[in-house]
Amino acid sequence: MKNRIVLKALGLIFGVACSGMFTSIALAQNYPGKPVRLVVPFPPGSATDLAARVVGQQLSTSLGQAFVVDNKPGAGGSIAAMEVIRAAPDGYTLLFSSNSAISSNVALLKKIPYDPNKDFSAVTGIGETMLVLMVKSNFPAKNVQELIAHIKQRPGKVTAGYGSSTSQVSIAIFNKLAGLDALAVPYKGIPLAVNDVLGGTLDFTFVDIGNALAQAKGGNMRALGVTSLKRNALAPDWPAIADVLPGFDVTAWFAVVGPAGLPKDVVDKFDAATEQALKQPELKARLSTVGITPMRMPPEQLKAFVGSEIIKWTRIVKDANIQPE
Repeated sequence: MKNRIVLKALGLIFGVACSGMFTSIALAQNYPGKPVRLVVPFPPGSATDLAARVVGQQLSTSLGQAFVVDNKPGAGGSIAAMEVIRAAPDGYTLLFSSNSAISSNVALLKKIPYDPNKDFSAVTGIGETMLVLMVKSNFPAKNVQELIAHIKQRPGKVTAGYGSSTSQVSIAIFNKLAGLDALAVPYKGIPLAVNDVLGGTLDFTFVDIGNALAQAKGGNMRALGVTSLKRNALAPDWPAIADVLPGFDVTAWFAVVGPAGLPKDVVDKFDAATEQALKQPELKARLSTVGITPMRMPPEQLKAFVGSEIIKWTRIVKDANIQPE
C-alpha cells in the first residue's frame, strides 16, 4: 500500500515537471504569438528610443509580430524599470534600456526600488554610443577651451542640462576635470534639454551623437567635442574632449532585459533573433546613422557585464563627486 502511494506521488511530481517542461517548450516555439511591448525609459527622439524602433522593426520582420515601443520616461529610467519588473515573465513586456536603468541608477539614486542583478532577466546586448558636448549655433564659445574660459568668467551662472545618467556624469566629470561649477539641470530626456538649449534657457548639454548630427546638419547647434577618448568616424571633424581634458571618457550602451524568471527558451529565441538582426547590413547602416555601434552580447555575458558596469559606474559617480538624488 505504501509503495503504491509513493509511486503515485512520484508519478504526480514527474507529470508536473514534464507539464512545466512541455509548457516552456511550447511557449518558446510559439513565441512571439502576439505583439511584444518594448518599454523605453526615455522620451521619443532619444537615442534609446531610436535604437528600440530600428531594432524592433527588424525583429517584427523576422519574427512576424509587432514590437511596440512604449516610452515611460522619468526617474532616470526607474519608472520604466518597475513597469517591466512588475510584468508577467512571459517575454511580452521587455525593457529596452540604456545603462541608466540597468546599472548607473545604483550609484545615482539614494533609494533605488529594485536590484538590477536580481530583478531582471538578461536577454541580449544591442549597441554602444557616445555623447557630444553641444551649444547653440550662436553661442560665443567655438571650442572646448573657449567654453571652459566662458564658464570660469561666470562662476555659478552657466547652466548645463542632462537627460540621462550618461549626460549627468559627463557634466560632472567636465566640471571636475576643468575645475568648473556649471549648474547641472535635470530633464526627463536629452531631447528636452536640447529644446531648452535652442530656446536659450540652457547654455550647453551633452547630446547622443545621432541627435547631435541632426542638430549640427540643420545649423541649430554647434558640436564642441565627443565624450569618447577618440574621434568618431561619423563626425571626424569633431575633436575628443579628452584632447583638452585628458582622461575624459564617457560612453553609453543599450541592452534588452525582462522580468526575473523569463523562460530560458524565450530568452534564447529573442537573443538569437537579435543576433541575426544585428548582422543585417541595412540594420547596421540604420544604427550607424544614429551613432550606434552593434554590441553583440548573449544573456550570460550580458548578466556579467551588467554586474561589472554597476561597479564601474559606482566608481565613476564617486570620483565625479556626484551626490545621489
